Amino acid sequence: MDILIAIAGLGIICLVAEIFNLRKAIVPVTVAGLLGVLAFVGAKIFSKNPDILGLGFDKEPYINMIINDKFALSFSALFILLTAFLVALSPEFHKNHKAKLSDFVAIKLFLLTGAIAMISFSNLSMFFLGIEILSISLYILAASNPKDVKSNEAGMKYFLMGAFASGIILFGIALIYGATGSFNMLTINAMDREALPSWYNIGAVMLTIGLMFKIAAVPFHFWAPDVYEGSPALSTATMSTLAKVAAMASFFKLITTLNPHLPGFLTTINIIAVLSMTIGNLMALKQTNVKRMLGFSGISHAGYMLLAFQFRDLTFAQGNLFYYAFAYTLAGIAAFAVVLYVSSSKGNEEVYSFNGLGKTKPLMAAVLTCALLSMAGIPIFSGFFGKMFLFNQVLDKGRMILVVFAVINSIIAVGYYFKLILAMYSKESIENKEDNNTVPFVYSAVAVIAILINIGIGLCPELILQLMR
Repeated sequence: MDILIAIAGLGIICLVAEIFNLRKAIVPVTVAGLLGVLAFVGAKIFSKNPDILGLGFDKEPYINMIINDKFALSFSALFILLTAFLVALSPEFHKNHKAKLSDFVAIKLFLLTGAIAMISFSNLSMFFLGIEILSISLYILAASNPKDVKSNEAGMKYFLMGAFASGIILFGIALIYGATGSFNMLTINAMDREALPSWYNIGAVMLTIGLMFKIAAVPFHFWAPDVYEGSPALSTATMSTLAKVAAMASFFKLITTLNPHLPGFLTTINIIAVLSMTIGNLMALKQTNVKRMLGFSGISHAGYMLLAFQFRDLTFAQGNLFYYAFAYTLAGIAAFAVVLYVSSSKGNEEVYSFNGLGKTKPLMAAVLTCALLSMAGIPIFSGFFGKMFLFNQVLDKGRMILVVFAVINSIIAVGYYFKLILAMYSKESIENKEDNNTVPFVYSAVAVIAILINIGIGLCPELILQLMR
């Protein structure tokens, strides 16, 4: 609860700073505050006493709503790091709307609050509150460019699909409460599944469907490509990294805690995983818009992360999911930092806009290449080890056919990632002259730091895996 209060407080400070015309201090103070909270979360992860400040936030009555286990704290640390990157990118991206900078930064902080509530909940009402805070923030960000028809369309589509998904989730929670008489996850988990009425399992299925919409898994993915393409690039970066991973981690926590006894439930999850990987990768091959391509790529990565539901040991499964999410989101942030620069200098995100980037801006091209290679699962990048750990986990359950599909899809993904890489290094710039646009320092810094961390955890994966043990 102390983490939520600190981050929500930062968001309020951003809004107050605008009132007193302290706009220049908003981003530095916010990033510093986020790094301070990150250090605090790190101390909680390695401390035996979760309430290390002795403020009582982790005692009654809060413990019935929030639980600070290693799974929640590790993902919270990842979300805070991602938000720090996204906030750092905000001033340059919104340089033409400086008066609204405090609003955009505050919305990202409130979005982070929702994400942490989603992953730290021990009560279904807190989970729903978190998912709504996150979703409403994303609706605003998707439609944050009111003069752009595509942004308005993206905001409307996202709002409609998100509203339907939230309604399904809420109905599922109501059915589970009707079956168990409790919102408390620990109480529900301790109940005998065979003694519960049938609508308990129906509620679990409805929660699954609603969260499949949120993570954009097939066949609930149809909104994602249009929303990713139409939203402002920084909003797309937020959706494809922070929002997607928050929904996936909360989905994993929900299902492993609720543990519905449904025939064929896990088989259905496996089929959805295979369909997400296959359709996401095949559709990405045809795309010429980079944001849309990364949207379909995100659908395929949702499929890979669903493989984490195959486990013998829950702790190792949590560690593998966290590692994959860490690797994927860092590569995504690095890639989008480059996309932000190209889209601002060329005016669009088409693949041809990246032509010749390897000659004109070799550092940005190198970062984007490394990010794409990580997503494709090429050594030495952490994306390779993330896939390897998940594949080994599936093999340990004897599901060889799942691994075969996953490997084939990893090979397919190389095709569209290399399409962009080849455009940067083997084609001439469409302007046929040297690009003299200077890369904003913050874009370069975020891109380089993110990809270096990605490579670092690839070289030393145990640094991340041990957080869950």
